[in-house]
Amino acid sequence: MLVRRAIALLAIGAAGATVLSGTKTYAGGFALREQSAYGEGASYAGVAAGGVLSSMFWNPATMTQMPGIQTEVVATAVFPYAANNPTGGPLLVFGGTGNTGDSAVVPSIYASWQISPDWWVGLSVNSPFGLSVSFPELWAGRDYGNNDNHLRTYNATPSIAYRINNWISVGLGIQVQYADALLNKGISAGAPPFPDFTLSGNGWGWGLTAGVTLTPTPFTTIGLGYRSAINQKIDGNMNVTGILAPVSTNGAASTTLKLPDTISLGIRQRLDPRWTVMGTFEWTNWSRIGTSTVHQGSGAPSTVAGIPVTLPFQFKDGWFGSLGVEYQCSPEWMVRAGVGYEKSPVSDTVRIPILPDNDRFWLSAGASYKINRALSFDIAYSHLFVKDAPIDISPASGNPWFDGVVYQGNVKAHVDIVSLALRYRWDEPAPVVKTSIPRK
Repeated sequence: MLVRRAIALLAIGAAGATVLSGTKTYAGGFALREQSAYGEGASYAGVAAGGVLSSMFWNPATMTQMPGIQTEVVATAVFPYAANNPTGGPLLVFGGTGNTGDSAVVPSIYASWQISPDWWVGLSVNSPFGLSVSFPELWAGRDYGNNDNHLRTYNATPSIAYRINNWISVGLGIQVQYADALLNKGISAGAPPFPDFTLSGNGWGWGLTAGVTLTPTPFTTIGLGYRSAINQKIDGNMNVTGILAPVSTNGAASTTLKLPDTISLGIRQRLDPRWTVMGTFEWTNWSRIGTSTVHQGSGAPSTVAGIPVTLPFQFKDGWFGSLGVEYQCSPEWMVRAGVGYEKSPVSDTVRIPILPDNDRFWLSAGASYKINRALSFDIAYSHLFVKDAPIDISPASGNPWFDGVVYQGNVKAHVDIVSLALRYRWDEPAPVVKTSIPRK
């Protein structure tokens, strides 16, 4: 019965992920770090070393820290702000934008089952990559983003973990990913009404997760996790309107997004029964994304007025580091806080309004409350201070997105994030056996 209830809860969470996911990106590139309320409360410091079931997103070996049958359901509300201020280009008369970031809820859910003293199986459902931005139809940078644009991904990751001994555990998982994408941009040829370009589609990809945890002392846990690259094939349609439609290859189209692999290193060091300090370093191989070429159903390049259609992301590798602290106030209450810094993979030479990403500082706080033996909840808040992002799409800048229409401007951005989670243990813990020491 307990197993059936856990599976039912997992199915509800998966359905929620399908309905609610889809948001502006809140980690470097268009990755979504928001997978754990517990982790967010300390800016994800030490998250690959464990401490909570949702750590399995970064490192499946952390499941061995969770006895019995456990689930965790997380909902993260993200409130972005990104406004475009144009400074140059032929379409300045149309002005800039207000906030282009779409607020959304990012859900995730986790389940683990200790099937023997040293073996665990688990399943997680997440949205690891996402983007959702909306622009006016007519504005100064419409050639590089107009109307609605999104990328939504849904990952199901069955995993297994093995405790080799008291100080080392290993884990392995398989990622199965579904993606849905929509790209809208203008083509400023002639006079209004201008032609528009739309590329939409969906597809499947797969990858791996792996990890190890080391516990060299009863007070120290070190975790190293790996999420593999995924070549996400997108099949759909390309549509060009207006005067360029007859000389463009409208119809079936496909492309491949070379999503990055990530390595996460985390450490948790308990100083005394109340205080724990944590740290994280994460590297993401964004440089593999390169340029995606769009093809027709026949395999030939898709074209607009004879020019091949490409998506020249050209990212650099990104990294993230954070430090955090945790304090056990009472048997029921625990509080935490953290700071982080993220180096964006999007450089000044490739930035466009759809992806105005830049370096950012994280400032986070959170708390956990143990309601009873089985049930706990987590709450967290983060504010992201995003560096102002200059945009220069012109022949002089060498920006690969340049399509013949100059756009120059800057983006002011910040993000507020609120996360909630419920954690539940479904089985009864083994009773504590008390022993007495005979007096001499």
